Amino acid sequence: MGHGQSQDHHHTGNKKALMWAFFLIASFMIVEVIGGILTNSLALLSDAGHMLSDAAALGLSFLAIKMGEKKATNSKTFGYKRFEIIAASINGMTLLLISLYIFYEAYHRILEPPAVQSMGMLIISSIGLLVNIAAAFILMKGDKDHNLNVRSAFLHVLGDLLGSIGAISAAVLIYFFGWGIADPLASIIVAILILISGLRVVKESFHILMEGTPSHLNTNEIKQKLLGISSVKDVHDLHVWTITSGFPSLSCHLVIEHESSHDTILHEAQSVLHDEYGIEHSTIQVEGEREGCPGHRENCN
Repeated sequence: MGHGQSQDHHHTGNKKALMWAFFLIASFMIVEVIGGILTNSLALLSDAGHMLSDAAALGLSFLAIKMGEKKATNSKTFGYKRFEIIAASINGMTLLLISLYIFYEAYHRILEPPAVQSMGMLIISSIGLLVNIAAAFILMKGDKDHNLNVRSAFLHVLGDLLGSIGAISAAVLIYFFGWGIADPLASIIVAILILISGLRVVKESFHILMEGTPSHLNTNEIKQKLLGISSVKDVHDLHVWTITSGFPSLSCHLVIEHESSHDTILHEAQSVLHDEYGIEHSTIQVEGEREGCPGHRENCN
């Protein structure tokens, strides 16, 4: 299967995974919100609130992929592919806000632990755990290792899964030992995990939006590889960035010996970038050694 066909396969798989996970989470969200109110459990309510954000995150992620399918225009020459990264950053920041809210509520409940209906809390959180396991399994079939948007949605669900485990643990401690404080403490542990996941997603999405070099690519290594091509004397103005997850791009200037074939070297350079680094979108300016860079000399370093 070619690289382009593989991308199309992952793209379709990502859409299906996000769609089914969205319907699953959104359906149970209503049950958990009602259950959280009836049992008066913060752990369950925080899990329900996180599940609400999951549904929004999954819906936004699905919309982002659909937006990314729109064709490029004269005003948006790369199309709408980067909307996926914008969606991922929004999801990440949502995770941060949710964790802060849980910390706030937990603080007040530690000071004044309320009565909690532990059995109802245990039943609902156990069902919630099964729902989140199913949603996480569905998203694992997507390309979460290479698509930041799918990974941010997966982390939302994973955080919610951990929330369900925390709620179950708290319900058991309250039921058998009467430890009411277990409810807010379980919420704090989950909030910390959510906070870590949110920071990771925000950091990575902002790195892409700032045109940072993809973490799996080394510009010095790429430069040396290009210099290793016969007749290439220098490489400058080398830039590597990511349009969206799985879409690295590169631009550079190659200075070659005057009598060398521009087309041959250009083809070899593009083959190296594609075969060894998975870079399909490259813009390379080939310059004769005598002519040099046509722009200002300071821009050619």
